[in-house]
Order: sequence, then structure tokens, then C-alpha cells
Amino acid sequence: MTRTYFGTDGIRGTVGQAPITPDFVLRLAHAVGRVLRKAEARPTVLIGKDTRISGYMLESALESGFNSAGVDVVLLGPLPTPGVAYLTRAQRASLGVVISASHNPFADNGIKFFSAQGSKLPDAWEHDVEAALDEAPVWADSASLGKTRRLDDAAGRYIEFCKSTFANDLTLKGIKIVVDAAHGAAYQVAPKVFHELGAEVVAIGCAPDGLNINHQVGATHPQALIEAVKTARADFGVALDGDADRLQLVDAGGRLYNGDELLYLLVDERLGRDEPVPGVVGTLMTNMAVELALRARGVQFVRAKVGDRYVLEELERHNWLLGGEGSGHLLALDKHTTGDGLISALQVLQACVRSGKSLAELLVDVRLFPQTLINVRLKPGQDWQANARLASETQAVQAELGLAGRLLIRASGTEPLVRVMVEARDAAQAQACAQRIANTICA
Repeated sequence: MTRTYFGTDGIRGTVGQAPITPDFVLRLAHAVGRVLRKAEARPTVLIGKDTRISGYMLESALESGFNSAGVDVVLLGPLPTPGVAYLTRAQRASLGVVISASHNPFADNGIKFFSAQGSKLPDAWEHDVEAALDEAPVWADSASLGKTRRLDDAAGRYIEFCKSTFANDLTLKGIKIVVDAAHGAAYQVAPKVFHELGAEVVAIGCAPDGLNINHQVGATHPQALIEAVKTARADFGVALDGDADRLQLVDAGGRLYNGDELLYLLVDERLGRDEPVPGVVGTLMTNMAVELALRARGVQFVRAKVGDRYVLEELERHNWLLGGEGSGHLLALDKHTTGDGLISALQVLQACVRSGKSLAELLVDVRLFPQTLINVRLKPGQDWQANARLASETQAVQAELGLAGRLLIRASGTEPLVRVMVEARDAAQAQACAQRIANTICA
């Protein structure tokens, strides 16, 4: 069965356009509620959100839809996506719901779900929900309607959970950190986590107004963090995205480290403590240098499809703990059930504090291959896969790169884009090859 509404990370789109409209979101919650009630007489769902102005409207629609299906609702308010996942598990709820479009601009929004265990739900569950959407609603009678309440101090509970993942014998005292929350869901939580562990915190991107989420700040716009680190003469800079499940990190010199490098660092830190790391999961986009460095340490490396849900599936299939993407989605399954930008940052800082080394020193064995990534926006109805010229140009580029590089062309799961990635030992060659492919798609 082909999914109609669900993408790689829930349902996402522009607010006011199908499917991100209040009437559809109400129907969606009602359908989810009916699916839940097949397994449980009185389910309870938690709802968290980021700071987009549309979150209020969608929260109300979800609440009504769940209540109308006889499902109780607990409202968490603004909270990072991984915080909702944690509280869903901790509160023994039936489901966690997040209202967020992650790194997208404020005009977009989305709905994603977590299981009772705080993990992403399988495709089969999404198929069941889409099947229920095609059925006529079955409204609960007045006596069976769900109820709604708010969870006091949801943010405080999540802060304590994040702190618990940092080694008890270590502290961040004497370290100055710039924290950029992208004017998003972690705007209150993130500064407190680092401050309560002893760091001196300089906060940027922590003043949301409903319209400025991800705007020129956060993990997708790291230049603001780089400048702030230099201005504040900080030791580190931590940038999250709008829902705080991805991380970018900057050192005192203003150098930016992406998720590929940080994933290797997490592995290296554990190996240094004689902890077994049998294997790691990356994606089709993971830099070849990281794969080679891991294999040199005797660590098996597997590539999953792009998207943290697919990384998670591979980790579970192999019974491994560590995986991630260059975008900054990092998974440490012995710390959390899902990707968490804050916890990932704490694991990296823990490695630096414990070793007494800088990020550059810890990553001296990894020299990333130059990568060029070009996003090509598709015209409405454009079938890029049927482009004969693209197929021919793709063969030519692959032949040119040979075994010294990689070409990857894939459609975005959340936007009308085709992403072209070329990786080669020579940066100019990577750029030229990627541009040739992009131009062919645009033609």
C-alpha cells in the first residue's frame, strides 16, 4: 500500500494548504484515535509543539479529533521533539504527537508520532491510519469523549533527563558555550541544560515570536553561531534546529563540525573507554572519509536510506547503538530512543572534557572528502526520473568519478526538491559534476 499523506518524517506541508489544514488535522487525529482504540479501551496521547504561530491552531484541531474518538490528551506546550518522545515513554502514554516542521520555515508545519516506547512508528501503522482516514468518522457519545489536561513542568522533567545522560563525575564548569535554539522548541530548555551542568551560557536564537523559527539561526544557518562564538570568545557553540533533534557544533576557532564528524567522535570516545562498538549506521550521504576511518578502527559501517527513521531501523536490525546523518541527526540508543540534539551535544562535550582535548584533536584521523550538495526545486508535475538526458549525464559523471568518488540523486521526503550530491577527493571536480547534474534536471 502506497502512503498518501505520510512522508519520511510524518505529515508536513505549508499551513493552509492540504494536508496542513485544521479540518484535515482533526480528521487525522480522529483516525489515529480509532486505530489506538483497537488495541486499548482508553488511550492517552501527549501533544508537544515547536514555536510556530500555527501550532496553536493545529494543537486545537488535534485535541478535538482525539477527544472525539474517545482518547484522552495531555498537552505539553513547546518542547523539543525528543522531549515528547521521552515523556511519552516516561508517562506510559499510548502515543506521542509532535507539531513541528523541524528545520522548515515558519509557514510550514507538520505532525509526527512516537510509539509508547518513544520510537518512530513503522510503515504498517501509518498505513492503518491512512486506511482509517478513508472511513467515515465514528464520533464518541458525550459520556465516552476524551478529556484534556496539561502536564505541569514538562520542560523541567525533560531537562533532568538530558542532564542524566552526562557523566556524573564530570562538569562543564569553566566552559563557555553559545547555545542557538533556532527560535524553536528548545528556546527555554537548551540554555538551562548547559547552565545547570556548570557552563557559562550565551544564548542566541532563543526569542521566538511565532514567525522567526529557523530564520538565519540554528543548525541550518550555522553562520550566526560561528560569529557569536567568535564575538563571545566561547569554547564551543551548539546549534539546534526548530524541533531540536539535530545538532551542529562549533569550536573556539569558529570551525563547524557536522554530524558525520560528530558520529565518528562518539564512536572514538567509546572505543577509548574500551566499550565495544561492533557497528555504526550512516546514510547514503555519509562522507566516505568517516566510513574509511571507522573501518580502520575495526568498526563495521552500514549505509541506510536518508532519514533518521531508516537509520533507526538499521540499528535495530543489527542490534547496534550508534548512527546518524551529516545533517546532525545522531542516535545513541543507550541514551535515548530517538535522535536528540541536546543529548548528542552533551555526549560530544563529555568526550572533550574527559579527554582534555579539543574537537580538532579528537578528529585528527578524519579528513572529510569534499562534498557538493545542490538542491534543485522541481516544477509542479515535473517527472525528473523520466529525464533521458539526466540518465545519460549520470552515467557520464559516474564514469568520471570511478572509485574515487560518489554520486547520489534523491528526492526530498519533505519538500518538492531533488538533492544532488557529489563526493570526490578534489573539491573542484565535485562541484563541477554536481552542477552538471543539477543543470540537466533544471533543463
